[in-house]
Amino acid sequence: MIYTTQMDAAKKGFTTKEMEIVAKKENMDLELLKKLMSQGKIVIPANKNHKSLDPEGVGEGLKTKINVNLGISKDCYDIDEEMKKVQLALDMKAEAIMDLSSFGKTKEFRQRLVTCSSAMIGTVPIYDAVGFYDKELKDITAKEFLDVVEKHAKDGVDFVTIHAGINLETANVFKRNKRLMNIVSRGGSLLYAWMELNNKENPFYEYFDELLDICEKYDLTLSLGDACRPGCISDSTDACQIKELMTLGELALRAWARNVQVIIEGPGHMALNEIKANMLLEKKLCHGAPFYVLGPIVTDIAPGYDHITSAIGGALAASCGADFLCYVTPAEHLRLPMLEDVKEGIIAAKIAAHAGDIAKNIPGARGWDNEMAKARQELDWEKTFQLSIDPEKARRYRKESTPEHENSCTMCGKMCAVRNMNKIMQGKDINILREDN
Repeated sequence: MIYTTQMDAAKKGFTTKEMEIVAKKENMDLELLKKLMSQGKIVIPANKNHKSLDPEGVGEGLKTKINVNLGISKDCYDIDEEMKKVQLALDMKAEAIMDLSSFGKTKEFRQRLVTCSSAMIGTVPIYDAVGFYDKELKDITAKEFLDVVEKHAKDGVDFVTIHAGINLETANVFKRNKRLMNIVSRGGSLLYAWMELNNKENPFYEYFDELLDICEKYDLTLSLGDACRPGCISDSTDACQIKELMTLGELALRAWARNVQVIIEGPGHMALNEIKANMLLEKKLCHGAPFYVLGPIVTDIAPGYDHITSAIGGALAASCGADFLCYVTPAEHLRLPMLEDVKEGIIAAKIAAHAGDIAKNIPGARGWDNEMAKARQELDWEKTFQLSIDPEKARRYRKESTPEHENSCTMCGKMCAVRNMNKIMQGKDINILREDN
């Protein structure tokens, strides 16, 4: 083979089929795409074993992508139900799906997911380690953690979240700087606990070169996890979050030297006025690597509505440079999301991503809105439905409250501004009280 990974190909000037597909989707010059990939500013997560993948690019100058989290847990162990969520995510054109399964032998679900999914697939291998080895966390060895990563890579997942930045240095910064909610990252808390119980360095940090061997072998993209992401707005932009981010920037450089693609993960809960600065910090400290954010969730008081608090933060983050949004459902902080929760989370994240793309002047982003404006101006209801981010809901709302006159709605009736302006601009009379149209 003349190249090992997508990044290696870009550095050598080769064009892969994945690059051609992404360049066409994004309307980006192929040479510019390769240049940005060679610099680590764009990634195309594409495991060599994921045969059903329809590749997507994530990073500078590209449309903001969204990820859908799902997976089995001990309390909700229903693979068939999770597969329904997978199909919904694919139908709604989510670009990525993360399997966060955290109980039992997860391989069956992961393999079914990779086989059927055209979206890129991510996992968090440490979630799988306890169940895979049937061992308590303390007793799992560094080699066993790495072996689980390789098993996921062999199964064909395109990117893995690895919390390599929560090393002993970062842990000591955390200990010296008290937080209201400590560490809320599930993977981060497991690794912190492992370090404390064994009095050892984070195995993913200590054996980072061995991790890169796996990534290079399968062209597995590293999503460097934010173990110290804030779990409430009180903890945002604090010492351990920034210390970890600095470490992730250093690890990104080491990965790029091995031609391994890297995504950086970020907050978390964060007040609106801190989001822009955090996007700038990541891009500076992590050398322009694509930024993947959970939200950010901009207030802590809305359980049941965190798809909204997340979309507010996600739109601002995307407008300021975030490249990849992890959806948040109304069930966040409360329970495993149901099918309808997944749909609402996807819609909210897609709205946030598109709003960010408009602000970033991504080619074609405003065109969609302009088409919608034209359909509304023409009172073309069918075209309005077709252009809607959720056509089903738009149709249902219209059907549930039918106006007397088709060229209006039940809110304004014949006082509809669009209807009346169309008439006036055409030199016609406006009839509000008369029965005729």
